[in-house]
Amino acid sequence: MGAEPRECVPERPVRGRRVDWRQWAPLTLLTLAVLLGGGLWLAGLRGPAQLVWAAVTVVALVPATWATLRQLWRRQFGVDVIAVLALVGTLLVREYLAGAVIAVMVGTGQALEGYAQRRASRDLRALLERAPRQARRRTPAGGIEVVPLDRVSVGDRLLVGPGDVVPVDGTVEEAATLDESVVTGESQVVDRAAGEQVASGVVNAGAGFGLRATRNAAESTYAGIVRLAEEATARKAPTVRLADRYAAAFVPFTLALAGIAWLLSGQFLRAVAVLVVATPCPLLLATPIAIVSGLSRVARRGVLVREGGSLELLGRARTLLLDKTGTLTVGRPRAAETVVAPGGDRDDVLRLAASVEQLSPHVLAAALVRQARERGLRLAEPAEVTEEPGRGVTGRVEGRRVRVGQLAGEPPEWARRVRERAELAGLSTVWVSDDRGPLGAVLLEDPVRPDARRTVRRLREAGLRRLVMVTGDRPRTARQVAQLVGVDDVIAQCSPREKVDRVRAESGRAVTVMVGDGVNDAPALAEAHVGVAMGATGATASSEVADAVLTVDRLDRLADAVEIARYARRIAVQSATVGMGLAVVAMVAAAAGRLPPVAGAFLQEGIDVLVIVNALRALGGGLRRRDVPPETRDLLDRYAGEHAAVRDVLAQVRDTADLVATRPDAPECVPALREVHRRLTARVLPHAAGEERQLYPALAGPLGSDEATSTMSRGHVEITRLVDRIGGHLAAHADGRLRPDEVPDLLAALYGLDAVLRLHLAQEEEDFFSLGPARGDDGR
Repeated sequence: MGAEPRECVPERPVRGRRVDWRQWAPLTLLTLAVLLGGGLWLAGLRGPAQLVWAAVTVVALVPATWATLRQLWRRQFGVDVIAVLALVGTLLVREYLAGAVIAVMVGTGQALEGYAQRRASRDLRALLERAPRQARRRTPAGGIEVVPLDRVSVGDRLLVGPGDVVPVDGTVEEAATLDESVVTGESQVVDRAAGEQVASGVVNAGAGFGLRATRNAAESTYAGIVRLAEEATARKAPTVRLADRYAAAFVPFTLALAGIAWLLSGQFLRAVAVLVVATPCPLLLATPIAIVSGLSRVARRGVLVREGGSLELLGRARTLLLDKTGTLTVGRPRAAETVVAPGGDRDDVLRLAASVEQLSPHVLAAALVRQARERGLRLAEPAEVTEEPGRGVTGRVEGRRVRVGQLAGEPPEWARRVRERAELAGLSTVWVSDDRGPLGAVLLEDPVRPDARRTVRRLREAGLRRLVMVTGDRPRTARQVAQLVGVDDVIAQCSPREKVDRVRAESGRAVTVMVGDGVNDAPALAEAHVGVAMGATGATASSEVADAVLTVDRLDRLADAVEIARYARRIAVQSATVGMGLAVVAMVAAAAGRLPPVAGAFLQEGIDVLVIVNALRALGGGLRRRDVPPETRDLLDRYAGEHAAVRDVLAQVRDTADLVATRPDAPECVPALREVHRRLTARVLPHAAGEERQLYPALAGPLGSDEATSTMSRGHVEITRLVDRIGGHLAAHADGRLRPDEVPDLLAALYGLDAVLRLHLAQEEEDFFSLGPARGDDGR
């Protein structure tokens, strides 16, 4: 049996960020010094004022020169060289006030850029912390000793306890139940028979088992994942700043114009004036402000981007690769349906299974117990509970021996149909049996996130051209999820190495984003231009390696981040372009001798104010999604909560349809039809009527018009019609028997209702209920 496991790494609370005033101290001191010089000048102390301004210029010149020389040493050529030349020029022509003004502008740009990058962190600390450091080794005398991992050799016999991480690659000596998602991305827990190979890094999801080592720790799978992440992180080149890309054309033009002005006029002062007004403050100030504004906005949306360069790359991305389990899907097992033997009771089967599983450490136990409690079932205290690794749990409930797990022996016909149906749907099957045979089965699923398809659509609208799902899961399951969410391509059974290779190939063609949540995704996240981790539910390792972390368990926040990043980058480019255009006009005037250095410095300040005001527009706008008012969110939460009851009725509709299809002459057919009709009229129809009366009108504003819900209203009409159709057949039956001529129409109504209801619920959850937890920029 298997299910979608949860990560075995605990969640970490997101720590609040405090302003580090030390980052802003140099800029504050420079500004105060310039103001002090201005005060001295107004007081008539022009000599001391000039001295203060000269000192400010020198203080700014030294670190700027050092930074520029380091860039040139690394063969990087940026806009900072103009600022250095302007500072030197003002000192040479003794225009100290102009130099001081430039110094403040340069300091402001450096402070803003430092603020945008100070959260940069790419260490693999969490990945290394998760790696096992010791192992339980069997001694020749039959005992158990705990030894450091580096003392484990090929051929050693180890013991892996419940919940332990498998320390080295090896062969299981007895049946084992494993959560392999951390290494392979395989979403379902798998059973390994004695003699099968297992990889290090996977988690024992069942009882303890013996393991014979086939590799030492350094050569095992998990160590290879760590090395992959380290290599990808080390190979990742430093991000090129947006400002430096403009420098490739702007710097040569500035130097040429300054040289021509000096050559034609014979006045070095004109060259300095050109450099002063050319000081790229629109780039040094407006660009960081727009990017920092974007960083702030995405943080309020629950997305922590580590540096401005990553946000800028996110705004230029064209390709997106997504992991499946825990990213596009919830990543946790959920009971989708309970199927029972003919004549059985669904609630009783689920209650028996959950009662036995209360004491089990298996990852499926929580899903079964949670489902039973959500349905209000009273669980009994089990006795004589035993767990057979890889087989299941057995216990006595109310004097009845119940087994939960795999199915023993040849299954009856109804059980074979259930197994086939589960395989076609990509569901896991947990069988519930007693001494007489199988009583029923609980079908488990890893549901696709309700906001996944909407998020994919928004990402396409934002400019992403290629969306690919990469997963270690099986091809059939992967294709089903890919079709549901609407990605362009799917790559199944993808190992960590293959994920890295795929990311590398896509990155060579376009700016690429990789989204994942597991340790197995960490190398691919580090390799991508922008790695995004599902930090709220994912492994710590993926969060530490990633460039951005989703701190809320909502995929649609990724679309928010992309839209904000594109908008912030557009504002930054716009501000830089306008600022540089105005600077070019001023440079021509300075070259013609019409603009002295001091006047040029203050004119440049005016240009700076203009572009900064424009850059501050990045604090708002850019999002395509409308926010939902609080009262509408409350309605969404209310009606979303009612879907569980509707799904219970839906399961009974399917069972009743199967009963009518296979045994139309059975005396229980009409009572079953009457019961399902009663539940449809008592639960489903009032739910639909309430949505029509309250929810759909409230959604007209957020969705743009009343027409946005018209299709769903038509679904309600069809559901009501099918329910009435079933009721019409029942009204004609006083004898409690179905006539052969009405069976086809009843089956059409029942199976049609099953299909329409399933589609309707899925559409509501995708189109409407995914809006519920959203918040505005003012909070989450």
